[in-house]
Amino acid sequence: MIEYTVRFFRGLDLWSLAVDEAFLNVTHSTGAANDYYLYTLSDECDKCPFTKLQRISAVKKSTVLKVDVSRRIGLRILDRDVGNYSFDNDTVLCQFSNAQLGEFGVYDLSIVQNGASCTLETAKEPVNIYLPFLTIVLIAFVAFGIIRLARYGIRRSRMAGFPQPSARPEAGDAPTTEEHDKQEAETSAQVTPRKRLQSLDTFRGIAIMLMIFVNSGGGHYWWIEHATWNGLHVADLVFPWFLFIMGVCVPISLRGQINRNVPRRTILSHIAVRSLKLFVIGLCLNSINGPSMANLRVFGVLQRFGIAYFVVSAVHLFCHEQTVPSQSRLLRANEDIFRLKKQWLIVGLITFVYLVVICIVPAPGCPRAYFGPGGKHLFNAFPNCTGGITGYIDRFALGMAHLYQHPTARYVYDAMPFDPEGPFGCLPTILQVFLGLQCGCTILGFTEHRQRLTRFAIWSLLLGLIAGILCGFSKNDGWIPVNKNLWSLSYVLATGSLAYLLLMLCYYVIDVKRAWNGRPFVYAGMNAIVLYVGHTVFHKMLPWHWRIGTMNTHFMLTLESLWNTVLWNLIALYLYKRKIFYNL
Repeated sequence: MIEYTVRFFRGLDLWSLAVDEAFLNVTHSTGAANDYYLYTLSDECDKCPFTKLQRISAVKKSTVLKVDVSRRIGLRILDRDVGNYSFDNDTVLCQFSNAQLGEFGVYDLSIVQNGASCTLETAKEPVNIYLPFLTIVLIAFVAFGIIRLARYGIRRSRMAGFPQPSARPEAGDAPTTEEHDKQEAETSAQVTPRKRLQSLDTFRGIAIMLMIFVNSGGGHYWWIEHATWNGLHVADLVFPWFLFIMGVCVPISLRGQINRNVPRRTILSHIAVRSLKLFVIGLCLNSINGPSMANLRVFGVLQRFGIAYFVVSAVHLFCHEQTVPSQSRLLRANEDIFRLKKQWLIVGLITFVYLVVICIVPAPGCPRAYFGPGGKHLFNAFPNCTGGITGYIDRFALGMAHLYQHPTARYVYDAMPFDPEGPFGCLPTILQVFLGLQCGCTILGFTEHRQRLTRFAIWSLLLGLIAGILCGFSKNDGWIPVNKNLWSLSYVLATGSLAYLLLMLCYYVIDVKRAWNGRPFVYAGMNAIVLYVGHTVFHKMLPWHWRIGTMNTHFMLTLESLWNTVLWNLIALYLYKRKIFYNL
């Protein structure tokens, strides 16, 4: 039920392999005239040359090496050293394109007849890396059953002391399940507005729980982790969903203050203070490994939160319109949009300026409208152009030392340091938050469930369609690829589309049909900032994280990530029960 393998095979210690690794045994006939050279190419590296991995000595008949098998890889054998990279014009002895190797497998790459041909064979079958999902589901069912039995036993033991229980429980009696749910509902009503949408807190809770899971490693599955450059993986949804739900709450939180005639200067000062708090907390979290001012990362997740929140909230505050002064049926039917016409104009102008810069202004030594990772992308044509003009502006504004030093593209593409939360990328992030603000105005402007759901569905479909057109419905070949690192326009629209879709589903199930109360995610959603800061600070500490043995299987890594996620949700439940809610 886990990806277990025997320890030794042909004298090779399979337990020494890391997760998503396999042994590749390269052999050749004795008496070779010169050394061979093995070059590899990951399927994730778009338009890249092969990269030198190992020299195959002519003296040794067999050379065993470890290879990363998380993605399909290409294997190329040359009879001479052509440098770090091998291009298509090199003379190749043999090549295997898109070889699908597996974790803990053993493979034989044989060079026969003095390099005239090669064969690639499986000596030991790999393990199934998706078995842990089944195992963890079974563990969850067993744990759930034990908890239910324990609660039932405790309830029965408490009731045993009352031989004739009355219909109305006395003080000290354990409440029934229905009464318990009613008490929790009353408690929630005391700390939250009566008309508060449970789906909003649930949406936020889903985002924070998913964030903790992926930040804990996500089981080391490539499709859960952040995309290397272009593309959209599970981890790439978390940050924009947080921004979206923050935007939803902006008009809801400001409406009461505006209706009470609170001076706008006072409201703006509160917005500025909250934004500054977010920026400072993010800056402090960046120094968690030591506050070295020489290489302190200036920007980050909370910093971008603070900037985008300030701009969108300030624009909404000073451009707010209560009603649309028109009797036109079309205008009245889309009042939530036309009420924001001035704000759409300002945010649209910001987005237009951003598009003009990335499409027309080239970085020095780079082509115009280059959105690639640099390094060996495009066959090493622009190695110093990581992120195009976006990366150049960030490097110019902050300096290389104050950027994020370990982006995934640096290891796949041999690229330069690049900050996915850099200052220039804040411009399209403003649009991300504003899409959420538009959703919040829809919630305020329409009270009927059908009206809200219809508009959520239309926005989701429209944004998704535009995003697909911009990226050409492809990963790498469209006009503007979906790219979290650059926070591209197609990425903003695609994640906004999915945010509308998720909120629509949560709203329908929770607030319309009352088929789900949002548990357990709703608890995390009501203390999101506490969980974000807490899981960042205690990331390497017990009991949140632990290591047992080599931790080289997806099962152990997934179990650890889930444990961390569940533990923080229990902390959120404790805070909820104690009526402790913290918001900046």
